[in-house]
Parts: sequence; structure tokens; C-alpha cells
Amino acid sequence: MPESESVIRLEGISQVYVSEREASLVIEDLSLEIQKGEFVSLVGPSGCGKTTLLSIIAGLLTPTRGEVKVKGKPAPGPSAQIGYMLQQDYLFPWRTILDNALIGLELTGRLDERSREHVRELLVSMGLAGTENQYPSELSGGMRQRVALVRTLATDPGILLLDEPFSALDYQTKLQLEDLVSDTLKQFGKTSVLVTHDLSEAIAVSDRVIVLDRNPGRIRREFIIPDGIRKSQPFHAREQEGFNALFQALWSELDQSGGGEEDA
Repeated sequence: MPESESVIRLEGISQVYVSEREASLVIEDLSLEIQKGEFVSLVGPSGCGKTTLLSIIAGLLTPTRGEVKVKGKPAPGPSAQIGYMLQQDYLFPWRTILDNALIGLELTGRLDERSREHVRELLVSMGLAGTENQYPSELSGGMRQRVALVRTLATDPGILLLDEPFSALDYQTKLQLEDLVSDTLKQFGKTSVLVTHDLSEAIAVSDRVIVLDRNPGRIRREFIIPDGIRKSQPFHAREQEGFNALFQALWSELDQSGGGEEDA
């Protein structure tokens, strides 16, 4: 189980977006704690502020009201201690796979022979042996997302934010990557927050699933994932007792929150 140590703490977070015509309250008075080594998924209807919350945690967006603490201190803004993995891999097409994976180390001034070798080892562990000198256009979508994960892990962030990183992949590749990412994050003891529309994915990879209401975004309900599901690899978690009942309960909450039209 995750250690009882708060790594991410959101206190009374509200976010207002202002345009020329109107002010829109996207998130209202939301508080959430995430413990060290915990994997938490955020689900909810479109417009409930899921991605906005990730941007606030990442320090890319300052909330209109409320406080964000990372490891007990006010969020420092964009930081190497927080990795962000998106739906698109955003690999540079003119850089080799190895050079793409090294870019975070380059930007933070931490690239040396030791860190370069560590990235090579990560590529091998992700099933990317032999791809170092290839270019992104030569790899499948699933392999490119593996490179994006290596790039994210290369700087050794303690926190990973995952914004629908598997949603553009075919179902088989998606399931394979769920297992790989889940195993890798547990192995390295990362604290992770996933935004997803896929309820079965949320249940399969998480310690907790948070359902958000929309207009404005608030926490509607929290689901604690039972040990039998949580301790299984995501692929096998779907076969565990209680998985279907939990899916139905999550679906019901999402439906009542106005999100029943979304993909499950």
C-alpha cells in the first residue's frame, strides 16, 4: 500500500476562465490529497475540469483560489519533479529515438554518460531495444508512446501526470501499455494521477478513482479499489471478483453527473 505521506495536496481549489463575453467557473472549492506511491484516476464528463486539475498540479496554471502543495511545499511552478505524459507523444521527428528520450535531461542540464546509459536501459526495459538510432516515423503508435514514457521517466520525477496517454491507441496496444506503465510506476514508486474517459482502465490501474461533477467541477464520489483488483495487473484486474459491480457503480455516478454520453 502507498505510504501515509501526502505528496499532492489541493486545498479549496477554484478555477475561473474569463473570456471577452463571460466568466466561466470550471472548478469550485475542490480539495484532494494524494499519498506517496498512490495511483489516482480522475473521471467525469467533458468540461468538469480534469485536465485543468492536472495543469494546476503541474504548476502550469495558477488556480483562481485555493492552494496547491507538492511534498508539503507550495507548488513551485513547472518542475522536473513532475512528469507530464499526454495523449500525443510529441516526439521530434528529426531526432532519433534516443535523442528524443534524452531531451528532458538536456533541458535540465543533467545529461551525462551515466544518465545517458540509464535512458538506454529504460528503452530496453520498455521493449525498445534496437530502436535508439531510428526516427519516430519508423515506429508504431504504441512504441512511440513507450518512448514518451521513457522521456518522462528519464528525469526521475516523483510525480507522473497522465492525460489520456492510451486513448489514441488500438485496444490491444492500449491493454499492453496499461500493464507496462502500471508495473513500471509501481517498480519506481511513482505517485501518479491519470485522467481518462475509460472507466475500466481507471478501475484496473488505480488505488482510487475520483468521479467529478461538472458545471462546475467538484468531487462527486470517491471509489477505493479493492485489494484483489488493485494488486492484479490491469489486464487481469478486469477478471477479478467485484470488477463488474464496481464498473456499474462508477457508470451510474458518471451518468448522474451528466457524463453518461462519454466512452466507458
